[in-house]
Order: sequence, then structure tokens, then C-alpha cells
Amino acid sequence: MSDSSPLTPRQLVTEVFGPKMTKEVWTGNYEKVLPMSVQTFDLSAVLPSVFYMFRFGWRRGTGDFVDTFGPSEGTKSQRRKGTTAHSVASTLVRRDDDFLGVDGQSEQAILADLLLCYCLDNRWYELGRTKPIQRIAPTHYLASWVDLPANIGDLRRVPETITAILANQKRVEHVEETKRDGKPTWFPVVGGPEENVFEENELLKAVGQGMRRPVEVGDLADDRFDENTAVGIDQLLVIRIAQALRKAPDPIAGRDARKIANQRPIATKTSREFSEDMRKFVRTYASVVPRQAFMEMMESCMAVGLTAILASVVEVVLAWGETGDVVSDLGPAHIFVDSSAGADRQLRNVAEQSMDDYVRRVERFPAALMALRLLDYQARNNTWGRQHIAKLRSTPVATERVAFLGEVLHDRHPKARRILDRLEDRAEELAEAAAANQYPAVARTLRNDNAQPNPVWRLADALSSLHGRILREDLHKLIDSVLHAERPNGLAAKRQVSRKEAGGGTRRRQVRSLVLTDTALEYLVHRHVLPPGSGNTRRPLSFIDFVAILRRRYGFCVDQAPPGLTISNELLQRNRGRLERRLRDLGLLFGVNDAERMKRLRPRFEGGAP
Repeated sequence: MSDSSPLTPRQLVTEVFGPKMTKEVWTGNYEKVLPMSVQTFDLSAVLPSVFYMFRFGWRRGTGDFVDTFGPSEGTKSQRRKGTTAHSVASTLVRRDDDFLGVDGQSEQAILADLLLCYCLDNRWYELGRTKPIQRIAPTHYLASWVDLPANIGDLRRVPETITAILANQKRVEHVEETKRDGKPTWFPVVGGPEENVFEENELLKAVGQGMRRPVEVGDLADDRFDENTAVGIDQLLVIRIAQALRKAPDPIAGRDARKIANQRPIATKTSREFSEDMRKFVRTYASVVPRQAFMEMMESCMAVGLTAILASVVEVVLAWGETGDVVSDLGPAHIFVDSSAGADRQLRNVAEQSMDDYVRRVERFPAALMALRLLDYQARNNTWGRQHIAKLRSTPVATERVAFLGEVLHDRHPKARRILDRLEDRAEELAEAAAANQYPAVARTLRNDNAQPNPVWRLADALSSLHGRILREDLHKLIDSVLHAERPNGLAAKRQVSRKEAGGGTRRRQVRSLVLTDTALEYLVHRHVLPPGSGNTRRPLSFIDFVAILRRRYGFCVDQAPPGLTISNELLQRNRGRLERRLRDLGLLFGVNDAERMKRLRPRFEGGAP
């Protein structure tokens, strides 16, 4: 290879490591600690796929949405772009007798607007009846019959992760059908003639109004809606769309590909708390909160839970890198919350600084995942390492496996040198190839054993450098996705700011701040007026205890500064006062006097026993 035409980064790594190893390490994921892909996804589109997995026990493939509601001609991409609210409305009018008399242009335009208002969303949340449809609202179970988004891979295995967490199955490699004689669970998988999954599974029960008991397990056309059931227009529109499809989508192609991996995040504490939050909120409020408000709060529930899980996984992995030990009950990092939601400039600036500090710490996460992938691959391709890993449990939580890799990383295992020496050889081989292909900085990183004696970290840093900004940008996208940033039900605000450079120029960049939208606040109040355990009767909860729960359970700091950040007491008290005022304005806080313990939270909707 001449100096004028160096290899691309991936070509360089493939030449040195070979295609098999490159395929495993040239990525941003390590599913043993975080089953979700480190990429962007649409949180609003997740729940219908979760419904599908609980009902059928496999991953969803392609359905008939475009074939039914899209244009009949053109390429697959053109037909998908041509599937709009207008085309859905016109197809429903043409096929469904319930829409007789809605055949005029004005009537169909109104129907299309209703679809966009209650159950369908355009790509990029654009407005207009002729924009491509991207997602369907999970207002009813039958939303699972609609294959949106078209490729389930676009959801980055988030539905699979949520399903595995809620199903809570032990010692199995893949999520399996729940046995009737097994231990009762709140979220069983698959329903047949012996049981009604729409009554046994708390999530499907919440969204499965009018669904009859399944007759055949796995029959994609077996689900039937009882037309005598009273439902809202938001649910009815979803039902009519699904009925036009006639059956649920086929499972994804490939017997192994359709299986749902029973892999949960290595942060066991926050995963367990997310499951508890989901269970208690759904069981208590699904039947008493208006459907639109309930689904909005469900989005906030997932944003809060997934944000805490990601932040906790980062803490566990970074601690593993430093010590080699797995402390799976670590909570999320603490981040300052702007209780004014951007209205107070000082509070907003402090929240942005806190989020910047958090993001800078998180940016070490991709290198730590790279180290895990390198160690895992090399261990599995060493006879002794392969035999040892085979004895360790990796599902549903890979604590033992990651702890073993930590022992190898820190050279605490008697046979760790076999793996570390091989990675040292690979580091030198990659350094030679990098130097010959005009990557001198990478070669210096790989050979600088004085600054970093461990070959695993040198390789991890070098490979991350060869990736360029991709790994960091994908991580930022994942953070934005779990926060549901810039959405009415989310947890973060973003804005563009200009910063002066040392040379006199300016640079624009995007900054984030952690905020609690009104919907998120409503969800958190409704969730935490419920007591711990299986009970669901409301308990007295003071404002001061609520603030403490936000910090302890989710890392959301209101009246205390996160570690490493100095905030004046005056500003902290102002932030707390802002939160108190917003809760009062929302009707979620009352107090009989000025005593802190007498300021009590109260939900807008009174939940009861299901």
C-alpha cells in the first residue's frame, strides 16, 4: 500500500485483526452490560413492539402496513414515503363500513387530522397529511399489529430490553413462554387457550380493552376485538387500522433472530426499580387516568427509567475499569435539575454546566466498552479462557462474566497473562500498520506503555480514536433518546450556544439541561404517592421527601449540588422554590401551613386496586 492511498480505519483494523475479530470489536455496543444499541432511537415508538413481544414471544418482522395503506406502485422506499395520514384515511373510508359518509375530500381531511391527532405521527414529527408516517401511538394493544417503524432494528433493541426486564425470567438464555405452573409474574409472555394474556399481563391488560381470550398460541390473526366494548376515539382509530391489516406482522426472519434475548442491563438496582415503577404505575392508574394523559405519562415513565438505567450502567462500567470489580447496585450519577424549565437563566446555566460535566464523564464509556469487547473476544479465542467463560452465567445479568474480565484486565487471575500478552502483540501489530498508513497518533498511543502500561486500554483508546467522532456522537444520541429530549413528555432541553475561541473566532455547539416537563412531574408524583411493595393505596408524601426520592432514586438534584459542582445556597433554594411553585400550579401540592413536612403531594387522579 503506497503512502498516497492509506487504508481506511476499518480496513486497517481488518488487515491486522482479521474480519472475524473486527466484526466483534468495530462497534459501539457490548450487550452483556447494556443490551440496547448505543445509537439513537424513538422512545415514542417503543411500546407497540413490547406489546407484540409479550403477546407472541418473539421479535416483530415486516407486516402489511405499507401494502395496505400505501401506494401500489414504486420502489419499497417510494411506497413507504407515500404512506401518509391522507392515504390511511382514504383506505379506511374505502374498506371499512364504519366510515360510510366520510367519502368527501373535506371529511377525509378531517379524518386524516384525527389520525394525526390521536394515533399516528409523521417522520421527524412533521405536520401535514401528506408526510410519511413513522410511528403509531400505543393507545391500544392492536397498535402492535402495525409494523411501525418499518424496521424494528431502528428501535435499537430497546423493546427487547424492556421486555426482558419486565418478564423477569431466571436462568434462561432467551425470553420464553411463561408456564402456568411456574411462579406468578406481573408480566407473563404469550397467551393461549389456558390463559388470557390480556388479563394476566398487567401491561396488556392496561391497553387490551375488548380483546378476547386467544385460542391458538402464535396465531397472528387470532386476536379479536369485542365490538360491544366502549372505547375512546383514540383507541378506536388504532383498532380500525389494525383490523384493516387482518393480522399481526410475521416474526422477524431467522429462527435465532426472532428470539428475544434474556439479557438485562448490568445495573441491577435501577433495572429492578424501573420494573417496579412501571408495574405500580400501570396497575394503579391505567383504568382511572384518561387514555391520552396515561400514555403521555407512560412515555415519561420510560424516559425516567431508561435514563436512570443508562446512567447507572455507565457508573458500573467506569468503576469496573478502575477496579475490575462489578458493583451492580450502583445508582445513577447526580445531575442538577433546572426546575424553572429554562425560564430562569441562572438555573438554566447551572443545569447546562452540570449536564456538561456528566457528558464529559460519560465520554470515557465507549473506550470502556471497547476494552470489554477486546477482553471478551480474546478470552473466547483462548482455550483456557473459552472453557472458563463457559462455566460462568451470562444471562440474565452478566455479572460473573464481566467480573472475570475485570480480573484479567487488572492481571489478578493466575492465567490472565495469556490474554494480556496476546493483546500486547496485537497492539504492536496495529501500531506498525498504523504508522505505515499515515496514522502516527494512533501508533504513538499504542506504543506509549509508559503512560499506559496496560495493553487493553492502549488498544481501546487507539480503536476509539480510529472510529473518530462516531462513537461519541452515537453516545450523545443515545443520551438524548433516553431523555426524550425536546419532547413534551421528556426530561431534557437543548439549545445552540456560541462560544468564543482563543484565536478570536466563535464556535457553535449544542448544550443540554436536565428539566422536568409538566408530564414528567405528574408521572413522578403519581408514582411516588404509592407506597413501596405491592400495595397501591395512596400514602402521605411530603414535598421534602419527594425531592429526596428524586435525588436518591434517579440522581435528579433539586436543592443539593451534584458532586464536583459548586452552587450557591441562594440558587439552590430558588430552584427548590421553583419546583414547589410548579407543583402547586399543576394542582399536585398543597399545604396547610408553612411547615416543610406539612407540604404534601396529591395526585390529580386517585388510583385504586385493580
